[in-house]
Amino acid sequence: MPLPLVLSMGDPAGVGPAITATAWKALKGDLSHAFYVIGTPELYAGYCPIQVISAPDETAAVFNTALPVLPVGALPPITPGQPDPNAATAIIAAIETGVAHVRAGMAAGLVTNPINKALLYRAGFKHPGHTEFIAELCRPQGDEALRPVMMLTGGGLRVALATIHQALATVPESLTQEGLIELGTIVHEALKSDFAIASPHIAFTGLNPHAGEGGALGREEIDTINPAAAVLRSRNIDITDARPADTVFAEALSGAYDAVIAMTHDQGLIPVKTLDFWGGVNMTLGLPIVRTSPDHGTGYDAAAAGTARPDSLIAAIRSAAMVAKNRQTI
Repeated sequence: MPLPLVLSMGDPAGVGPAITATAWKALKGDLSHAFYVIGTPELYAGYCPIQVISAPDETAAVFNTALPVLPVGALPPITPGQPDPNAATAIIAAIETGVAHVRAGMAAGLVTNPINKALLYRAGFKHPGHTEFIAELCRPQGDEALRPVMMLTGGGLRVALATIHQALATVPESLTQEGLIELGTIVHEALKSDFAIASPHIAFTGLNPHAGEGGALGREEIDTINPAAAVLRSRNIDITDARPADTVFAEALSGAYDAVIAMTHDQGLIPVKTLDFWGGVNMTLGLPIVRTSPDHGTGYDAAAAGTARPDSLIAAIRSAAMVAKNRQTI
């Protein structure tokens, strides 16, 4: 039997508990997607049968009949839709434990339910976000910091991001040849190891309209993006010069590219979410562990109303299982 996946509970007042239970109902007959969740058992008791476990290797024995829950930390009474800062310690502990289990070979990959970073900041959380925290937990002692790369999948697209949560005015100065070379290398290697694509074809988007139109609309393509692409091609990585962002995603859907590297957050996420709003997956490349996540936030309103949809979490679980299997065959 394959190792189980581990789910961190995320913010207990968000949609995490409901979508985790619904995902279990959808996958309970398929042990190739067996998972356990790190959280407080009471969070899930109202949604589905649960079974408290003490170790990940107990997952397979109970997965078909109950949601396996491995308790970590303590929570205050939780009301869906009403975040409580007193839950921060348990939220962080669930992430730390999940990473530790995967690194120790007890779980095949980590699927993280959404968190509210602002709530964690009040408890002393010092990382820019969820992904950076996981990357730090994965860093071997004494080594340089890892560079995690966000890739969104959905609607037939794979889109990695050169910049993420920052003001558009700061993007041009953030783009460097060295950074794009590193990014292109990580995406290339991940397409081979995680997606089992032997000879990946990748496209850079341009930053400016029409990829700068030969410098008439900006020089980032000429000065930064295209030189980085040239270096990558010299290293036998099949990647284009900057392509116009208004056409490159259609080209990728036609099969021209296995992945697109977008220069900005919205440039990359708009096509994915337009094509597959409910089922997109956030994958983290460049880590020694498998990590995926639903492509949405805590959804407090949906949690309060009882209208949460599990599509993205189910897709994230399937993606994590696929990547774990592909990595085993390398």
